[in-house]
Amino acid sequence: MDTWLEMLRRHYNYALGQRFDWLRRTRSSIDQCSLVSEPIGDIPDKFPGYNFQAGELKVTKELFPAYQEIHAEVQQQNLKRLDKSWDRWMKPDKSGKRAGRPRFKKKGQLRSFTFPRINCPKAGVNRIKDGILTLSKIGSMPVIMHRPLPDGFELKTATLVKKADGWYIAISLEDSSVPAPLPIDEIKSAVGIDLGLKSFLVTSTGEFVAVQQHYRKTQRHLARQQKKLARKQSGSTNSEKQKQKISRIHQRIGRKREHFHYNVAHQLVRNYDLIAVEDLNIKGLARTKLAKSIYDVAWGKFLTILEAVAVKCGVHFVKVNPHSTTVDCSQCSAKVPKTLSVRLHQCPKCGLELDRDENAAINILYKGLTTVGLTVAACGRLSGYTPDEAGMPNSDVRMLTLYSQN
Repeated sequence: MDTWLEMLRRHYNYALGQRFDWLRRTRSSIDQCSLVSEPIGDIPDKFPGYNFQAGELKVTKELFPAYQEIHAEVQQQNLKRLDKSWDRWMKPDKSGKRAGRPRFKKKGQLRSFTFPRINCPKAGVNRIKDGILTLSKIGSMPVIMHRPLPDGFELKTATLVKKADGWYIAISLEDSSVPAPLPIDEIKSAVGIDLGLKSFLVTSTGEFVAVQQHYRKTQRHLARQQKKLARKQSGSTNSEKQKQKISRIHQRIGRKREHFHYNVAHQLVRNYDLIAVEDLNIKGLARTKLAKSIYDVAWGKFLTILEAVAVKCGVHFVKVNPHSTTVDCSQCSAKVPKTLSVRLHQCPKCGLELDRDENAAINILYKGLTTVGLTVAACGRLSGYTPDEAGMPNSDVRMLTLYSQN
């Protein structure tokens, strides 16, 4: 499997270079050549897209017989991955933005390959049953099943991934039944969530989840291991072992963070029928001095997990515009500007005093309910207040028991 990854990486780079070469040769007319340098030779009549490069696989196998040992569908999926990266660079999305230019992959950067079919007569994954995985042209091997394959699902694709602590296989399944979201008129509980760095999140009920700081708690140990790597000779066996050790540290940090995100997401989905969050520009926020802290809490990944869990459970997930959620007063809608160091919201107009993050969470809740066409009264007694109480929430800060560090 390591040999497959290296050969697929080389073929990926060759196919990408073929596309770049076509782009350089066809970028200008013959009377508008560069004064510095210009490629010579025949200009290809046809763009080397996926269909063209997939058709040349037969020639590749004749010139390099070692590629005959790789399953044909795996090589096709490798070219499809390149084609998607090329299209994201050349074609803008709905918002007019384009992805970055595809890069050549260095040794070890290609870490996965995909079989598009499972348990079919000509499929690459011939069988996966009773803890035994059988791959075409590779053989059979025991696997540790994370959980039993559910009944009624159709196995679609299998992706083999090489990680720091070994090989993994990710199987995608398809089921025709789709969970229906809860009807709007049956929503009885809703919550607004404000994400932050002092607290990981604060709800519109005044509950908060503490920041875990998984990376910051491990960065001293990680720095010592990286210093050891810097003292070793590059390319040596000891250097490769130290790189693997550092990779396992990063993997452990990521897994702890993901476990924390899933715990928080499941608890929120169990308690509420509608969850409103901010549609944050995380890339823009990460350009500030708080970049390390922002990447450590991983807001973007948490929102992705929360949305997936909510859709699976039929809970409404709403993203709202974060503009003025911190500045507006949740009771009288007056503008109360404040710097980042000011942690208490004090409205000079109505006299409301509460934590600034809780005030923002209440404003997010209002926007989320407006988005789906509801009001606070329509959902019953939400967040400890009603319209008759003029939106006065209980300002006591309460700990949301979503996650235990032990």
